[in-house]
Amino acid sequence: MRRFRQADWDEPLIFELSRPGRVGFTPPKAEPEVCDAAGDIEELVPQNMLRREPPHLPEVSEVMVVRHYIHLSQMNYGVNSGAFYPLGSCTMKYNPIINEVLASNPGLTELHPEQDESTIQGVLEMMYQLKSWLLEITGMDDGTLQPAAGAHGEFLGCLLIRAYHEDRGEIDVRREIIVPDSAHGTNPASAMMAGFKVVEIPSREDGCVDLEALRSVVGEQTAGMMLTNPNTLGIFESDIVEIARIIHEAGGLMYYDGANLNAILGRCRPGDMGFDIVHLNLHKTFSTPHGGGGPGSGPILVKEFLSDFLPVPTVERGEEGYYLSYDRPKTIGRIHGYYGNVNPMLKAYAYILSMGPEGLKEAAEISVLNANYIARKLMKVRGITLPRAPERPRKHEAVLSASEMERETGVRTLNIAKALLDRGLHAPTVYFPLIVPEALMIEPTETEPLEALDAFIEAIEEISEIAYSKPEEVLSAPRNTAVGRLDEAKAAHPKTLCLSWRMYRERFGGD
Repeated sequence: MRRFRQADWDEPLIFELSRPGRVGFTPPKAEPEVCDAAGDIEELVPQNMLRREPPHLPEVSEVMVVRHYIHLSQMNYGVNSGAFYPLGSCTMKYNPIINEVLASNPGLTELHPEQDESTIQGVLEMMYQLKSWLLEITGMDDGTLQPAAGAHGEFLGCLLIRAYHEDRGEIDVRREIIVPDSAHGTNPASAMMAGFKVVEIPSREDGCVDLEALRSVVGEQTAGMMLTNPNTLGIFESDIVEIARIIHEAGGLMYYDGANLNAILGRCRPGDMGFDIVHLNLHKTFSTPHGGGGPGSGPILVKEFLSDFLPVPTVERGEEGYYLSYDRPKTIGRIHGYYGNVNPMLKAYAYILSMGPEGLKEAAEISVLNANYIARKLMKVRGITLPRAPERPRKHEAVLSASEMERETGVRTLNIAKALLDRGLHAPTVYFPLIVPEALMIEPTETEPLEALDAFIEAIEEISEIAYSKPEEVLSAPRNTAVGRLDEAKAAHPKTLCLSWRMYRERFGGD
């Protein structure tokens, strides 16, 4: 297994490479007639907008800039440069290069959203077709591509629930959104931001929604329920039809968190389960880049009775081509500038087009196979268990626990995660969901071969052996990374936290 020495990755800050007088770029000078026409730039800018002194920028040559940032990029861990990303509930799958090539086409990147509709027919057609495919995949009737991320889509979904009950004159009563205790943290946050009270219900020992607990909290105050299926433990909610019946009979709506759709593509559809609103993460299920702050895409799809509440504009097709429609009499308004993040939409379009129905179904099947392979192997490792109905198969991900290892050796999940970094592997999601102590949440996705899964399993086995023989080696990890073990409390303290070179100079001195 490849290991790196600390010295291999030492890299100064770009400011530490700075030397007075070094120049990396000289902007071209404007022609004299342009300067004469424009006048003195400082006279055009309001005085309160002018700098009192030049910005503190590093003075470096072009070659130093290129070397510095290429080296930093090599220190990054990526799904296309390291081993796989086993982050549970994130679906960090490999992104085909052809999608990136298509999304880089100048025909798309050089368009402006305020162009006349007649000049952007290709983009509008792509968006229209993508929405129709997503509707078919999920079993829904209408939708919007506007939301910029999953949580953004969740918020819109909650606003739609609110608008629906307002239209019926019931919003003053229907103030509660129900979420299970295994829900993603964004679910209750989105509901709260939309003005609802969050009611949490427990899971049964098998990891699924406790139906009796659900019945006990449902009533005329219920606005809806937010649910992921398969749930955050990677277990399919087999009572989903009954759950939907309970909520609907109380007058509430069912909201589907699509973070885990990767597990059921082509196998079953949220719309057939009884969900009224579905959000998807194009940057998870449909293989557009995930992480780094975006851009993401979180479309919202709805049943027909909610269609009028969707944000505007929507892309429609008429006799003369595709156009933007504002004909939504009960719309909640716009939630994103223009049409949404078009770039990831095109990548998802290319992914679905290249995979086809059978390919999407196979992706789900392999992701489930990979997750169960890892779960069955790791639950045999000393100190690792598979809590919550270990006899039941998992779907796309599995949540294991290192609580036994912690009790017997003092080595916690956090230590295992750091020891994985020492072995050139990315750590899985840790300590989530909160209902599993010392949780290790692992999602291998369908893009990883057997060799990658075995390498990860072998690393966990090795860490376990060391934990039970020389625990201090695991407790002191990592030692082979660019940055060693941090004092996490000190790093987060306002008096020691440094977010910029200026803060560092002011606190510790130096040039």
